[in-house]
Amino acid sequence: MSLCEPSATRDSILGGRLTIIQPARGYRFNLDALLLAYFARPRRGDRVLELGAGCGVVAAAVARLHRPRAVTALELQEEMVELIRRNAELNQLPSLIAVGADLRSPPSAGLARASFDYVVANPPYRALGHGRPSPHVGRYRARAEIDAGLEDFIEAAARYVTDHGRVAFIFSATRAVELIDGLRRRALEPKRLRLVHPYAEAAATAILIEARKQGRAAALIEPPLVVWEKPRRYTAEAARIIGGDWQLNQGLKPSRLNHLGRRP
Repeated sequence: MSLCEPSATRDSILGGRLTIIQPARGYRFNLDALLLAYFARPRRGDRVLELGAGCGVVAAAVARLHRPRAVTALELQEEMVELIRRNAELNQLPSLIAVGADLRSPPSAGLARASFDYVVANPPYRALGHGRPSPHVGRYRARAEIDAGLEDFIEAAARYVTDHGRVAFIFSATRAVELIDGLRRRALEPKRLRLVHPYAEAAATAILIEARKQGRAAALIEPPLVVWEKPRRYTAEAARIIGGDWQLNQGLKPSRLNHLGRRP
């Protein structure tokens, strides 16, 4: 897919800090990608891995605004791998590299076990067989567990993150128990959790979670992230996220953590 191909669009995001090439039809990234990139907190010296990267929007946002040492975007679909490379070039992000591989496979070229300090993932929300299939194959593959499911993403995160390294996920709130259970069974202990609500009075639709490999059983439950103040008007925080104004995301520094209990 070339930069000028009519089946792709160029979209300016994060207040013009990034321009992303993505398919004109089928699956296009949504707010979840920006919420995950915003929630993640890699350090400047970290090596970061994104699992199931799509066109690379999360990886690109992390590279641009968090500026870790290196970012690797792992993606199965060849056309998306090419888009990641083009997006890295277009946005002048030499620290961002694309790897075409199946996250369910053993470590491949460019990847080694326990070689990343931080892993981010936005797995498909729908379990296979649930929900109405999309007529667009790319969109359906991104939203339903066709190629890889939640357990595959967690297994890959545990495989590639270093001991005491961190992983960050965004996932459906209705499947939060599955996510937390899967993480803890692989010695990925939840340390920060934040629920995403469309409106303040509405039930949560997504959960953001950061876990540490071989971490202790204590977690910080952060304040809810509310997207809409009213129809067509974002909350102040959501507007900052979309506009790329992330300097206020310094994190809470509580004197006490909320305990989840020890991992069995």
